[in-house]
Amino acid sequence: MKKSIIKVDGRGIGSGQPVFIIAEIGVNHDGSIAKAKKLIDMAVAAGADAVKFQMCNPDEMITKKAPKAEYQKRNRATESQYDMLKRYYFGVREHRTLMDYAKKKRIIFFSTPFSLKDAHELVKLHMPMLKVGSSDANNHPQLRVLASARVPIILSTGMCTLAEVQESISVLRKAGARDIVVLHCTTAYPTADKDVNLKAMVTIQNVFHTPVGYSDHTPGTDVAIAAVALGACVIEKHLTLNKKAPGPDHFASLEPKELGALVQSIRRTERILGMGNKGPSAGEKIIARVARKSIVAAHNIEKGKKIDMADIAFKRPGTGLPPVFADKLVGKSAKRSFEKDQEFKRSDLI
Repeated sequence: MKKSIIKVDGRGIGSGQPVFIIAEIGVNHDGSIAKAKKLIDMAVAAGADAVKFQMCNPDEMITKKAPKAEYQKRNRATESQYDMLKRYYFGVREHRTLMDYAKKKRIIFFSTPFSLKDAHELVKLHMPMLKVGSSDANNHPQLRVLASARVPIILSTGMCTLAEVQESISVLRKAGARDIVVLHCTTAYPTADKDVNLKAMVTIQNVFHTPVGYSDHTPGTDVAIAAVALGACVIEKHLTLNKKAPGPDHFASLEPKELGALVQSIRRTERILGMGNKGPSAGEKIIARVARKSIVAAHNIEKGKKIDMADIAFKRPGTGLPPVFADKLVGKSAKRSFEKDQEFKRSDLI
């Protein structure tokens, strides 16, 4: 039986749990451990649940002639993708250092591999969860390596068809992964509104019955909040210290204050959404005594008179017999005399 709640370091992900908010640091550390630690500090201050990094060894990930994506050309246009990633690469040593730092700061740390070798290295680091990036969602050999860790897997599905998502989930499960969160994602930096297609996240949940979330590459925070309203259990958003800094992802990221505002908006959205049960709130129960109406005498009524509709009216406050009992009251003999506007009570029905 599939688990509805996934546990990561004691925190639940799934229906009825607080939204799990990931600050995606990725390569926004620019190859600096000091900057990476500062970004972890900022994620903690903003209230994020986790920080995510990337292990992308260019010698294993790309050929030296691999072209840059258009969004990667914004800065250092003449630099190759290989040279760019070489500057940003954090290997096992850097990951261990940052894992220890994140543990001291009491925030969950995990990472995304971009090659088979990186996947093996991350598995050996015993992280509480691992991430499959969209570029490797159809990389079945790498999925099997990550599944062997027997920890929760977050699967990003940018560029995927629904059939490919099905295949990836199947591969992960057959290889031993039991807890999988599937993120809807559009691999475009930034993502235009017309390409977001948030309802695809709902489709994923309905088809695969896994916890779902959204990896957000849109400007601002509106789309992430909308995803929460549609049922996202996980929100992932890039974090940077400066959106104007040179680098491939800074411009499509949030700065610390913006991430803090997003976290607060998500928590407010959770409160607004509630639990789904329909009933009066505690405040409404108090207001109902004033705002609702009672059955009252439309005029003076003598004891013993047979009550008809002309004898009653419906007026505030709601401290007497509710209007729903009007049909039961009509036709009965008045047990007592009433002055105009005097409330009927439940005892008048007996």
